[in-house]
Amino acid sequence: MMDCVEESNHDPLSVPAVSTPSSGDIKPEKKKPNENVSLADNSLLVDISDALSEKEKVKFTVHTKTTLPEFQKAEFFVVRQHEEFVWLHDRYEENEEYAGYIIPPAPPRPDFDASREKLQRLGEGEGALTREEFLKMKEELEEEYLATFKKTVAMHEVFLQRLAAHPVFRSDAHLRVFLEYEQDLCAKPRGKMDLIGGLVRSMTTTTDEIYLGATVRDVNDFFEQETAFLQEYYSHLKEAVAKVDRMTSKHKDVADAHIKLSSCITQLATREQPSTERFLTRAAETFDKCRKIEGRMASDQDLKLADTLRYYMRDAHAAKAVLVRRLRCLAAYEAANRNLERARAKNKDVHAAERAQSDACARFEQLSARAREELLDFRVRRVAAFRKSLIDLAELEIKHARAQQELFRKSLQVLRECQ
Repeated sequence: MMDCVEESNHDPLSVPAVSTPSSGDIKPEKKKPNENVSLADNSLLVDISDALSEKEKVKFTVHTKTTLPEFQKAEFFVVRQHEEFVWLHDRYEENEEYAGYIIPPAPPRPDFDASREKLQRLGEGEGALTREEFLKMKEELEEEYLATFKKTVAMHEVFLQRLAAHPVFRSDAHLRVFLEYEQDLCAKPRGKMDLIGGLVRSMTTTTDEIYLGATVRDVNDFFEQETAFLQEYYSHLKEAVAKVDRMTSKHKDVADAHIKLSSCITQLATREQPSTERFLTRAAETFDKCRKIEGRMASDQDLKLADTLRYYMRDAHAAKAVLVRRLRCLAAYEAANRNLERARAKNKDVHAAERAQSDACARFEQLSARAREELLDFRVRRVAAFRKSLIDLAELEIKHARAQQELFRKSLQVLRECQ
């Protein structure tokens, strides 16, 4: 059985930063194309320059700059919805030519239901809160909603940039249609039957992974090691995502507790003597400012750590899918070998069996070569992404710690003056 050992990598891709949304209609400021993901020749640059959140959907303005001759113009602006991103992802997954490639995971569906429900519950419980406490809680929830929106834009943007940066995916006709065609692509939201179909496909992939892993003997050490590694890697990432989500949730609870503490001290200050009132008012202001710092720290942990872990958990799943497709191809190759042996034994349809065996061998060798290249690139890309995210998170943690230290220093000085 033949194994291919070709190795070549393209530049790793980092998750882009997205401009902070403005107030009113949830809509981030327009920005320039992201410079971090450009290829050496800058021949195809894609970014989401603008986005608008409506009640039931998010509209993304996709901005493209290109010098490739396949495109009709050098620059495009088209409006796309989430379903159209899913449509594009499905076109890649359905194409047999891409069986040996790691297909970038589709961006998650925009989900603002949790934030909307919290705002609704806050409105219903408005009578049980002081006006100051209500306004602070509302501000906190609005910031949470905007952070979710920011992450949604980032995930949709990085999906397109992964495709645009890939030397093969960037030439796909469906990507050109997605970037060029100014009208809607008529991609409908997934109905119940589509969701059931997706669940069945997922179960089929899992079943194939177990069945083929038990019945097909892979003599290639590289792919055998990659399979074992990705299974363990995916499991660890899944566990890490759950733990980081719990940590971030508790950190947000700490920030919320500062709101209640600040409100209680403010109420207490109105019942005390003027000197004590000044002292308590200043203390309440300190807790309020501390709450904002804690909230930003929680949001940064969610964006830089939890989202990176979550994204590469999905990317590891996509890498596992490549290995499953390779095992299917290997099983077909072995079946072709058996058919050839039977044809020769019977001396019947030997030429047809030889052609089928030759085609199966060529497909398996080609898929293996592509898969090896993609998995080697995945190593480089994920290490670079985690390194960047952890460095960014450490810098932000240091920045917030210094801001908190300076806040406490000034607050202590002000409180001494109030005595």
